[in-house]
Amino acid sequence: MARIPYPDRATVPPELDALLSQIPRHGPVEMMSHAAPVARLFLLQGQALITSIELSARCREIVILTVATLTECAYEFTQHVPISAAVGITDAERDAIRRGAFTDEVLPAADRALIAFVKETVEKPRASDIAFDAIRPLFDDRQIVEIMHIIGAYWAFGRICTNLDIELQEANDLSSAEALAQLKP
Repeated sequence: MARIPYPDRATVPPELDALLSQIPRHGPVEMMSHAAPVARLFLLQGQALITSIELSARCREIVILTVATLTECAYEFTQHVPISAAVGITDAERDAIRRGAFTDEVLPAADRALIAFVKETVEKPRASDIAFDAIRPLFDDRQIVEIMHIIGAYWAFGRICTNLDIELQEANDLSSAEALAQLKP
């Protein structure tokens, strides 16, 4: 049971309700409706992180799964199982990330470098030069900034889930991601 009550959907401002009506219902998104202007922007940011970035979908999902593991957010990780599978992340790779086995050889070297950078970014104020230098040849300036945005967005999402005890919701398909990608503001 969530630590605070979910908002009454009838009290959600019309602009946010119009967005929420376009996507499947999810506890964390419903909970964010308590702060309607922020929830609206969060949804639009989520859409941009799916549709408007240069970073590959695989790398995006590696970042999200890593952040979910580091924030101990089962909700976030579970929701991204079908999405990550759709972009080519194997069960073995996903399992290594879930276990926190970030240096496991099942993960390609580029993924291990990305994960190390994400881990340091989440755990420290500044990633080490070693971690940064390892991703520098892999990603251009824009992609590095995109990685940072994904980390921040999913760290915040994870903390909403964990601190407010959002109930786990299984994900069996891509309907939520597809709906978010098609969101009409």
